[in-house]
Amino acid sequence: MNRNFDFSEDEKTRYSRQTILPGVGPAGQMRLKNAKVLFVGAGGLGSAPAIYLTAAGVGTIGLIDADIVSLSNLHRQVLHNTGDIGKPKVISASEKLKALNPDVQISMHHMRLTADNALSILTDYDLIMDGTDNLPSRYLINDACFFLKKIFIFGGVHQFEGQVSMFGQDGPCYRCIFREPPPANEMPSCAEAGVMGVVPGIIGLMQANEAIKWICGIGEPLLGRLLILDALATRWHEVKIKKDPQCPLCGLKPTIHALEEYEWHCDATETQTDEVIKEIGVGELKQLRDRQPELYLLDVREQIEWDIARIQGAHLKPMSSLQHSFEEIPKDQTVYCFCKGGVRSARVIEFLKSKGFTRLVNVKGGIQAWSEEIDPSVPTY
Repeated sequence: MNRNFDFSEDEKTRYSRQTILPGVGPAGQMRLKNAKVLFVGAGGLGSAPAIYLTAAGVGTIGLIDADIVSLSNLHRQVLHNTGDIGKPKVISASEKLKALNPDVQISMHHMRLTADNALSILTDYDLIMDGTDNLPSRYLINDACFFLKKIFIFGGVHQFEGQVSMFGQDGPCYRCIFREPPPANEMPSCAEAGVMGVVPGIIGLMQANEAIKWICGIGEPLLGRLLILDALATRWHEVKIKKDPQCPLCGLKPTIHALEEYEWHCDATETQTDEVIKEIGVGELKQLRDRQPELYLLDVREQIEWDIARIQGAHLKPMSSLQHSFEEIPKDQTVYCFCKGGVRSARVIEFLKSKGFTRLVNVKGGIQAWSEEIDPSVPTY
């Protein structure tokens, strides 16, 4: 961070309550102004820290995200509002951040972070903020930051829980705790697990706090420490993280020497026994159903999801209670099984096969794909 700028009178006034802090001062504020921070993800985790780092005067904010704003984002992704639905998240976020602080430069990357572009994008930034919602991207960030010798601030959320830490500077890396991504069929499906809206906000603000401390060179960083939030109990737990000498990336005998692209599956196409599950897209299903209205559609979501959105004529048998109701499902006709995105329904098919069912088809993309491609009147959530 050797870039040099002067403060305008507006900037002196804007940051006055911050520059009077011990350890910050004009020098710390200049470090913030000279800093370049990249947010990988402009959604739930990225919203709060992007707002506060922009307000704090970080000179350059980078945003990389391939998604567009949807209605189901808005309970937690506070960078966006109802009028932004359908707009690329990087554009929506940039508009809000520029309105908050026009002195900050916003760089937009409307794309997905991949093994092919990660090194070239991350190299231009001093600090990387993990605002992702999937494990493959997180491993990619970790590995790219290791090769580039950069810091990344990790955040993760799940339902009522959250985690935050910092990796880099010869400390442990993310793989020192979680060596490899779990199998695709063990990952939560995209958006199916749910999250309380304030949790990514709390975790994101902790990430912003670590970023400001690191940029200004004050306080004790979270390197080597993992904070875990239990939002229901309102408790934080701290776990010490040690560098793993057997780590395949940063250990004594590394086996990872280049970036690897991990696949992110929102729908499982293979069972845990590697048996291929027969699948059907929602377009083909619609055509079949138009010809055969009596098709048996099995919805394995929970009652609360059914109350929000349903496909007319489907039969609800929640996965959580299926062991008590599976005998009500017909064996003498093909069962088209669906959930929200395709993962739970694939697991249900495994279960039903173990009970002697043979005519089973997984609906690829679930009710979310049905809403997006077939019937927009079915709400997304």
